[in-house]
Amino acid sequence: MNDVLNTPLPGCLIVTAAADDFAAEITRGSTLPIPLTACATAEDALARYSDEKIVFGNPDLVADILPDLPMVDWVQSSWAGITPLSAIGYRDYVLTGVKEVFGPQMSEYVLGYLLAHELRIIERIEHQDSRGWFKAHSGVIEGKRLGIMGTGSIGRHIANTARSFGVQVFGFSLSGRSVAPFEKVFSTGQLHSFLRGCDYLVAALPQTEKTDNLLDERALAKLPEHAYFCNIGRSNVVDDDALIHALKNNKLAGAVLDVFDVEPIPGDSPLWNTKNLLVTAHIAAISHPSLIVPIFLENYERYISKRPLKYVIDLDREY
Repeated sequence: MNDVLNTPLPGCLIVTAAADDFAAEITRGSTLPIPLTACATAEDALARYSDEKIVFGNPDLVADILPDLPMVDWVQSSWAGITPLSAIGYRDYVLTGVKEVFGPQMSEYVLGYLLAHELRIIERIEHQDSRGWFKAHSGVIEGKRLGIMGTGSIGRHIANTARSFGVQVFGFSLSGRSVAPFEKVFSTGQLHSFLRGCDYLVAALPQTEKTDNLLDERALAKLPEHAYFCNIGRSNVVDDDALIHALKNNKLAGAVLDVFDVEPIPGDSPLWNTKNLLVTAHIAAISHPSLIVPIFLENYERYISKRPLKYVIDLDREY
């Protein structure tokens, strides 16, 4: 490291709406005087770019400018999802992602909605609004079967959290490779068997060609009619029309979606008023600087020391 410190440190272009917050967190957390250029928009970043080799920011903004930044050889994403970067087809750099940080937020979101479903909280609020004495019994999640599509760090954290409530957890991944804490992990060829056993289904898969429409009309029909669905991963996994049809025809008990093909959802979308469907504005996990910056700082030290970076993403596989 001493030899590294005797040479000028490489600068970093920060491109995110919260660029100033990220820059402040980097300055607080680093023992090195990293040269930083903080830009809240892609236009500002292009105007102020001065041959930095490192970019740190939101994939959608970075994707808009990356082909015009010829010196960049490392991009640190501030999001878990990197679809905008894979979509542009530009490959002359190393992309690192964000892992092991969103599990707690995602777990709180998922368990919050599963509990709200079993406790019938929305129904109780509606009855209270009309001064109705709603005596229907609540359900319980203990002993139920939770299927999680995606057995990475987020899926595993959700599984561990659910297990503390006495929930049985089963996983689904493209490979079907066994991994703790899942009682069993199903592969692509076992999707329908996996779905048949779910009281709750959580989708936490990345967006790739292999995950497109995994939950189509035929697959959704394999779920029990009492099943509750939660999508916190990517919208490509589920066929919205098939999901809406299943909910309207009482083939599913309910669903909550946090990810959509178009965000915000258009005002005329049927998702807004589908029975037993809740929508949230892609807020299941937020990229707080205090969570993301430590990953960047560790990778920065690895970068200047010419050591392998952590959480390198294969742009062709998209994870």
